[in-house]
Amino acid sequence: MGKFVQAQRKGKGSVFKSHVRTRKGAVKLRSLDYAERNGYIRGLVKEIMHDPGRGAPIARVQFLNAYRYKRDSELIVATEGMYTGQFIYCGKKAALSVGNVLPLNQVPEGTIVCNIETQAGDRGKFARGSGCFAVVVTKDDEKNTIRLRLPSGGKKTVSGSCRAQIGIVAGGGRTDKPLLKAGRAYHKYAVKRNSWPKIRGVAKNPVEHPFGGGNHQHIGKPSTVSREAPSGRKVGLIAARRTGRLRGVKKVGQDKD
Repeated sequence: MGKFVQAQRKGKGSVFKSHVRTRKGAVKLRSLDYAERNGYIRGLVKEIMHDPGRGAPIARVQFLNAYRYKRDSELIVATEGMYTGQFIYCGKKAALSVGNVLPLNQVPEGTIVCNIETQAGDRGKFARGSGCFAVVVTKDDEKNTIRLRLPSGGKKTVSGSCRAQIGIVAGGGRTDKPLLKAGRAYHKYAVKRNSWPKIRGVAKNPVEHPFGGGNHQHIGKPSTVSREAPSGRKVGLIAARRTGRLRGVKKVGQDKD
């Protein structure tokens, strides 16, 4: 086989670890407590700040502690329209307005939400990138389930007790402007992780990649590869159901569910 290919080396860490020294902290919803389950709790947006390596801005929100004389600070995803000095409300009885955190069973169909939990109490897992949002498609009150349309266009069913923020994540349209030069790409990925520049497999030597070598830059074998392939060979289109250009119109809006 030759050398370990780069995809294998990434699993070990070393120089491929994420660059977290300057980051502000974990961005999560409040821990689910009695106040959120039964009523609401008010928080104050103290500041909106940039988090290195993240496209979306984050907000530092201060809540009064329910049990001790102190204030708790939480880092949450900033939604479009959020400002410093704004009051946001978290809980079952919170109002349906931008920035508030509500359980999905309290949200009407067609609402735009972000920073959504997969399981109740996991503090937010998807639709968290800049400009991302999900749409509440249908609600099943008998089963207490909610059907969502995710930013990818896929559908997902979650429990009605999962919480979500109302609105769109701030920082949208970030990818509309082209990077234009290598220096900008360098600084973009310097604060994220070692994933740039990417060298194509066909440009490498045979020891470094299964697609390397040859007198012309060509793959020389099928680019699709089995799910059970050994790790040094598992490059290209892994367990592809189909390949090639997607043709025709993607029917997302007209779906029955």
